[in-house]
Amino acid sequence: MLMVGPPGSGKSMLAQRLPSILPPLAPKELLEVSMIASVTGELGEGKLTDRRPFRAPHHSASMAAMVGGGLRVRPGEVSLAHHGVLFLDELPEFTPQTLDALRQPLETGDCVIARANHRVTYPARIQLVAAMNPCRCGMAGEPGYRCLRGERCRTEYQARISGPLLDRIDLRIEVPAVSTSDLIRPDKAETSAAVAQRVARARAIQRERLERLGAAATTNAHCPPAIIEEIARPDAAGLTLLKDASEKLAFSARAYHRVLKVARTLADLDASETVGRIHLAEAISYRMSAERMAQAA
Repeated sequence: MLMVGPPGSGKSMLAQRLPSILPPLAPKELLEVSMIASVTGELGEGKLTDRRPFRAPHHSASMAAMVGGGLRVRPGEVSLAHHGVLFLDELPEFTPQTLDALRQPLETGDCVIARANHRVTYPARIQLVAAMNPCRCGMAGEPGYRCLRGERCRTEYQARISGPLLDRIDLRIEVPAVSTSDLIRPDKAETSAAVAQRVARARAIQRERLERLGAAATTNAHCPPAIIEEIARPDAAGLTLLKDASEKLAFSARAYHRVLKVARTLADLDASETVGRIHLAEAISYRMSAERMAQAA
């Protein structure tokens, strides 16, 4: 997921809250996370926790710090976030080489460190969450603000993120600035516990469905293309919409299947057996923003 918005709009806060709505680690996941923490010396006093990892490296982190390596090879931030969240704030400020090194872990769920005399593979199945300002000035597109550099400021800043990396990001969300009235208004907000219950129900639906099919995956996100095409087959209206969007936006094969995964998950959150046009429309809307950024890149 990529959140784009001006400074102070709450992007970092939203990312930090994400682990609170995710289900606790399963016993097998807990063991894997603990083993990685033990290798890196981060298993404090031998204590285990079922809370999913949350890693937020600074944008000055090197490629070795991010994906692993060094003189004495050890796991990087992406492996320390295994079964959890890797949060990259100020995404365009990371070096392009460091960002593109994430492409393989996002695709395969593993980090492969190859050296002249050895080869090590670390698990890295993560949820990538990133945040960025819309331009270097930070306020592009905000009412009442005019960037002196114009549209060039936005396009040059967003072009620091490569198209292939954006193709692996399923959700791109605009986060508007928070006004004073938003802070003062005493509206009630939905609690993390309530959201966590919806996530747990959707996860249970996915797990039971995939168990019936004999699949190794437990979530839609980890399904191979053949299975996701079967379980996310849209209705007639949705199929027409998906076909038109694929042609107009020139979806890659990866983008096509990722749209299906997001749509299937949206349908699960609605407890719907069928992936409808409304679910596909929402999934495609997230992808359309990423496609516009990829064109700038």
